[in-house]
Amino acid sequence: MDHSSSRIPALDPATTTGKAKDLLAAVQAKFGATPNLFKVAANAPAALEGLIGLSGALGGGTLPAKTRESLAIAVAEVNGCDYCLSAHTLIGKGAGLSDADITLARAGRAADSKAEAAIAFARAVVARRGQVSDADLSAARAAGLDDGALVEVVAHVAVNIFTNYLNNVAGTEIDFPVVRSGAPRAA
Repeated sequence: MDHSSSRIPALDPATTTGKAKDLLAAVQAKFGATPNLFKVAANAPAALEGLIGLSGALGGGTLPAKTRESLAIAVAEVNGCDYCLSAHTLIGKGAGLSDADITLARAGRAADSKAEAAIAFARAVVARRGQVSDADLSAARAAGLDDGALVEVVAHVAVNIFTNYLNNVAGTEIDFPVVRSGAPRAA
């Protein structure tokens, strides 16, 4: 979605007040920057607080950082969220994903079989709105994902759908090197 300006504005941390100001200051302190996603979410401090909380909690989960970033890339590609695709391409590189890994993730694949199973399961959750089949669960378990990992994948899908949909609704200005969904990718 291409918008000359955001449909829901990114708030300026310098002029926000109250809880939104405190939360944006925490984002700035943690990341050394305040991405526009957080500035848009700050329009609803409860939503921003939930995003920060769930993202932070999942960062301490059992899934490796490379798998988490691959999941975010795969879900952003499915949902056509260029903001999240751009952000997680950069963050994923920082987590150790190669350009080939990123291309695979965009296509719903991974070089590592366990990561690929997590991505396939995440894509099934997105495509079927959570109504996955017994075969989807069996395939994920056969690849080594235990029940805890399956729950974490669903949580990652949920937080990424929130950010994908928020950015798509808002038309958030991309403040990362731009990556467009739907670009040619590995088969």
